[in-house]
Amino acid sequence: MVGRHAAGRHRAALAALGTLVLTGIPAVAAAAPPPAPGPLPAGARSLGADKPSAQILSAMQRDLHLTRAQAATRLVNEEEAGTRAGRLHNALGGHFAGAWVSGKTSAELTVATTHAEDVPAIKAQGAKAVVVKAPLSALDAVKAKLDAAAVRVKTHDTPVWYVDVPANRVVVEATRQSAAAAFLKAAGVADRGVAVRLTKDRPRLMADLVGGEAYYINNAARCSIGFSITKGQQQGFVSAGHCGKAGDKTTGYNKADQGTFQASTFPGKDMSWVAVNSNWTATADVKGSGGRNTQVAGSVQGLVGASVCRSGSTSGWHCGTIEQHNASVDYAQGTVDGLTRTTVCSEPGDSGGPFLSGAQAQGVTSGGSGDCTAGGTTFFQPVNPILSTFGLTLKTASVQTGPPAPQGSATASAWSVGRVYEVGATVTVAGVRYQCLQTHQAQGAWSPEGTPALWQRM
Repeated sequence: MVGRHAAGRHRAALAALGTLVLTGIPAVAAAAPPPAPGPLPAGARSLGADKPSAQILSAMQRDLHLTRAQAATRLVNEEEAGTRAGRLHNALGGHFAGAWVSGKTSAELTVATTHAEDVPAIKAQGAKAVVVKAPLSALDAVKAKLDAAAVRVKTHDTPVWYVDVPANRVVVEATRQSAAAAFLKAAGVADRGVAVRLTKDRPRLMADLVGGEAYYINNAARCSIGFSITKGQQQGFVSAGHCGKAGDKTTGYNKADQGTFQASTFPGKDMSWVAVNSNWTATADVKGSGGRNTQVAGSVQGLVGASVCRSGSTSGWHCGTIEQHNASVDYAQGTVDGLTRTTVCSEPGDSGGPFLSGAQAQGVTSGGSGDCTAGGTTFFQPVNPILSTFGLTLKTASVQTGPPAPQGSATASAWSVGRVYEVGATVTVAGVRYQCLQTHQAQGAWSPEGTPALWQRM
């Protein structure tokens, strides 16, 4: 059962995962509504969305059918909505059922809750409130059962499953109804209201035939650099795990010796990193249209509905929107969990390339279906798990100081540059406690006391 709201303005941690609910939801005892978190402090928009690159704006205009002014407004709205959503996420606790933006300029933020008593607090933040049956924790629990079943049974004919936050349900995409039924039964969720979507699409890896810049693996396969990173004094970049395994050698776009894969995970996740030699220098740049570059400011995770753009050496710059986080995809080579599904197109050769929302790094291209002529769906491996798993620091346009702190519980700990913080995590700075509003890797210029877009004083 979902726990009761704690009294007070904020919660120190996210509520425990709820029980499985989609149909016949157990009743939850009513509780006093949480007080509204209050108006956003001045300076909440401080993460760079107001200074977008020309490449980002141009691609958004083309792919999202926007004017230049609308594209610029959308980026600012999405950044600000992420802060409000984080404040409400922490305030609602176990009642929280997701948040998303909508409209041509992402002017509307919607926040879902399982309790009608929470509506005033949501509206006080300028968001639209939706009362639904299942909290996000319950939907995630259903998804986790499907993930576990996929380890035991074949999922070739049920290639994708995910939490659809706006629809407040878990969805399984299948080529046949009977295949979906068998998968749901194996997972023990056949009576839990999981929606089945029949489709002929089978996501495939976009490997071997990418872009920021292209690179080559063992002088054969081709992938693309995702984002530049550092690990101590070592420079390198992150990419997709299916592009190569630890020990594989890489050459650059110019076929000059470049580096070596240090670690790679695939399937399960789709992440890797390459250490480069002294002839290569890590930068905050991502290759844009016409050979021009745009710079990365950080790795703040975008909301469902937010705009996102991808760079690929095969198909170039293309934009779309985030549809779902935490999707699972069964490729022919194995299942990958924790991917983000987007409406951006991609083509073979785009694997490993960077996804950005404004100036914020989102992830690296994994795979998808369709192409950039007819349109399609592309999944990316989120970048923050890559950084935390391998102990890497994202190269950004801001100044970084020191190596990343070891990952682990961030609750009531000192804030550390380089650590990846999830929504709800708490830190202490100069004796004052702060709670995280948006998932991100801490940057030197983003200390909690000076970055209300990411941290809320408790």
